[in-house]
Amino acid sequence: MALKEFKLPDVGEGVAEGELVTWHVAPGDEVTEDQVLAEVETDKALVDVPSPFDGTVKELLAEEGEVVPVGDVIITIQENGDDEEAAEAAD
Repeated sequence: MALKEFKLPDVGEGVAEGELVTWHVAPGDEVTEDQVLAEVETDKALVDVPSPFDGTVKELLAEEGEVVPVGDVIITIQENGDDEEAAEAAD
């Protein structure tokens, strides 16, 4: 299974950082592509941050209320699908 690091994306024009306001997931949660992971507030807007892929949340690397620079890893997600492929290959 591939462990993916997800970085805070560039959420707006000229925005260098954002405050992580709320996590909508916790370690162990299953997430789907485009599911909202967190809300981030910039000096311009409150923005939903969606998951780029399906998987299982492994670790939250930023605390609620923390100001995070764009490009910093905020969450790790274990991608789904790899376990099934490995099990089929072993049969």
